[in-house]
Amino acid sequence: MKRTLFFLLKAVVVMVIAIVVFLAIVFTVNVICNKLEKGKIESYGQLVSVDGKNMNVTIQGHGEETVVLLPGYGTAAPGIDFKPLADELSPFYKVVVIEPFGYGLSDITEKERSTENIVSEIHECLQQLNIDRYILMGHSIAGIYGLDYVNKYKNEVSAFVGIDSSVPAQGAGDELPTAALKSLKQSGFYRLLVKLAPDQIISPDVDDKTKEQNRMISLKNMMNPNIISEAEHFTSNFKAAESLKFPKELPVIFFLVKDTTDVEGWEALHEEQIKDSLHGKMMMLEGDHYLHHTRSKEIVQHFRSFMGEMK
Repeated sequence: MKRTLFFLLKAVVVMVIAIVVFLAIVFTVNVICNKLEKGKIESYGQLVSVDGKNMNVTIQGHGEETVVLLPGYGTAAPGIDFKPLADELSPFYKVVVIEPFGYGLSDITEKERSTENIVSEIHECLQQLNIDRYILMGHSIAGIYGLDYVNKYKNEVSAFVGIDSSVPAQGAGDELPTAALKSLKQSGFYRLLVKLAPDQIISPDVDDKTKEQNRMISLKNMMNPNIISEAEHFTSNFKAAESLKFPKELPVIFFLVKDTTDVEGWEALHEEQIKDSLHGKMMMLEGDHYLHHTRSKEIVQHFRSFMGEMK
């Protein structure tokens, strides 16, 4: 009996030591990789001074009209994420992709991620670029920020385009376990999970080098202070948007995932948003939430046709 207990105790000790060593290895590898990858991330776009910090933007195309692209929540590198769409738009428009603070290569800000701050910073960025008339095109959560934006800057925005964009009536959803996700990143286990299942990193169809850049930026930005703050403000930001409507005269078009089951009444919720619009339209497309990865050509074709009807 004593010998059995001794071997059991020894086995437990060995297992505990093995677990501790494994955890230490995962943590150390993550720290080393973070330092190495920091030097491998390549700059793209240009930095714009906003509220004393640097906000990264990419600009392509030389059209007379400007399209400003705003990302969905937690998009690691909007400049990369929007590449298929920007490439389709750029023959006809000047295309500006904004990376809000905490996204892509932009700085981290100490200001809370309220809709008011986010919208104000985006506007300041466009002002610094001397862009004062543009079409606002946003993915996912940008539907909430965009709703506030078009009401504050009616004289600047000529149309709003939502790409499977959020609506206030859907609610903020379940609270994200930000503390757990932050621990997952800091411990190195998020990196390990990405290594085991690379498809966890959402990326458009780009070349391998760009995809690797997107992976490194994703690991860098995951659950940074601004991403956490934004998640913590979901409820208040959605609540604040409930009283807002699109200006009646503003052209609005939504590109939505057909037959989605993610949000009940997805199509009806968007119909409600444009019921009073003089120029409101919805297009249902096959695909997933990131329609701009796979349906960019159709989005641009229908968008241009819609805007042509306004002239």
